[in-house]
Amino acid sequence: MSRRFTLEEAESLLPEIEKSIREAIASKSELEQAETALQAINQRVIMLGGVLVDRSAVYQNRLRRDQSAERLKAAIQKIQESGCLIKDLDVGLIDFPTLFRGDEVYLCWKLGEEGISFWHGTQEGFAGRKPIDAEFRAHHGGDAAN
Repeated sequence: MSRRFTLEEAESLLPEIEKSIREAIASKSELEQAETALQAINQRVIMLGGVLVDRSAVYQNRLRRDQSAERLKAAIQKIQESGCLIKDLDVGLIDFPTLFRGDEVYLCWKLGEEGISFWHGTQEGFAGRKPIDAEFRAHHGGDAAN
C-alpha cells in the first residue's frame, strides 16, 4: 500500500520534490544529448565505413551519458521514496496519494505551480483535475487520519 498524504504534508514536501524533479529533468536532457552524440558518431562510422573515430569524444559522451543516467536514477528514486508518483517527468507532473471520502485519489501538482491546488481520481489523470475546495479539505486525509 502506498503512503497517503494530507494536503499539508504534500505541500511541505514540495520544495524537496521540486528540487529533485528539476534535477531529474536536467539529467534526462543531458543523457539524451550524450546519447544523440554517440549515435551520430556511430552513424558516421556506418556511413563512411571505418572512418577514424575520435575515441576521446566517444569516451566523454559515454561518461556523460552514464553519469547523467545515475543522477536521473537517484532523483527519481528520491521522489519515489517520499511516496509521490511521477506521472510525467517531461513536464514535472507529480501525484500524491490521499483519501477523499474513503476513496484513494491524488493530489496533483505540476512543476511551476505555486502549490497543490488540484486533485483527481486515480483513473482520471491530469485532464480530470478538480480544484481543491472546502468540501475536499473537510473530507480528505492521509495515513495519520486512518
